[in-house]
Amino acid sequence: MKSGFTIGRLLAAALPVLLCVAPTAQGQDMDGKALFQKNCAACHQANGRGIPGAFPALAGNAFVKGRPEEVAAVLLKGRGGMPDFSASLSDRDIASVLTFVRSNWGNGAAPLAEPEVQALRVSLQVDPFNNGQLSNKH
Repeated sequence: MKSGFTIGRLLAAALPVLLCVAPTAQGQDMDGKALFQKNCAACHQANGRGIPGAFPALAGNAFVKGRPEEVAAVLLKGRGGMPDFSASLSDRDIASVLTFVRSNWGNGAAPLAEPEVQALRVSLQVDPFNNGQLSNKH
């Protein structure tokens, strides 16, 4: 019985740590950096420099620093080889990840807010975010 008690104590001690590193549940907010790491860094790299000839750099990119609605439209509709993230990222997530990208690696552009992305989604006639329910994208 002593070993069961020890395992139970270990699990109880480890639970807070496991909760901190566990994957984020659907509907739970993530910050822009975490969203970037999860959704963008594989192509655009953790440093925002991309892969020359394959994936464009976001660091110091004039388009990224430009009109926020044009940048958000890429995430909502895709462009070239870039997929759209309209079904996999909420308006809040899109605003968060773009705010991160637009304020890092020397970009220094204005942040985006969830209502801006929401309005753009409507004007572009992109389906409302449904938290990934019944989606076959990504």
